Amino acid sequence: MFLAAVANGQGVQWRTLQPGVELAQISRPAGPLYVVRVDPSRARVQAALASETDGEPRTAAEWCRVSRFTVAINLGMFASDGRSNVGYLRHGKHLNNPRWNSYRSALAINPGLRWLDLDQKKPGPDLNQYDLAVQNLRLIAGNGKNVWAQSSRRWSEAAMAKDSRGRLLLIFSRAPYSMRDFNAMILALPLDVTHAMHVEGGPEASLSIHVPGVDLDLAGSFETGFREDDSNQVQWPIPNVLGVLR
Repeated sequence: MFLAAVANGQGVQWRTLQPGVELAQISRPAGPLYVVRVDPSRARVQAALASETDGEPRTAAEWCRVSRFTVAINLGMFASDGRSNVGYLRHGKHLNNPRWNSYRSALAINPGLRWLDLDQKKPGPDLNQYDLAVQNLRLIAGNGKNVWAQSSRRWSEAAMAKDSRGRLLLIFSRAPYSMRDFNAMILALPLDVTHAMHVEGGPEASLSIHVPGVDLDLAGSFETGFREDDSNQVQWPIPNVLGVLR
């Protein structure tokens, strides 16, 4: 497995996983940062939801197997019912959660990719033209604005972001950060991040990648106030993922 080091202005090295999908493993002092970059015009991005299938949550690795994904990451935090996204979530005609909450970031996919900052109002009916629409907690607002205040709370992080060319970034760090520090880190790296949202933290944060030559099933661990250690070594079952089809 390769390691793309970033220091003293050195650029990120990308490895092609399949057409339109690239991986960078970026060396950081606290631990590696994994970034999958997806061009939605060349690779098919798709959701897989437990509420749309048999109701059973699966690990990201298991979602890859049953849904023919080469890459899978959390689609968002989920409610106490173990199925519903905390924010709005629609996949095709299936409404996993029909209610918009106070979270200020939304992503719509297929056709293309559309990112929304929800500062003033909820999205209009034009969002219905997209196959997938999901609302999550905002990390970075448009034009690369870090919207988090500093906090002592830290966790392993799974996030999604967009760059200025309209590519989707799937980001994972097992090393825990405050969200202000995490945002500052990804903005400082040559990833060209313009927007970002939080999709899960702590031991439930997951990223799986399965292509010839790369087999990774990454799991988070640390979360302030929940699991304050680095002992978790396995992915936890999650109900909803975003994946890249083979």
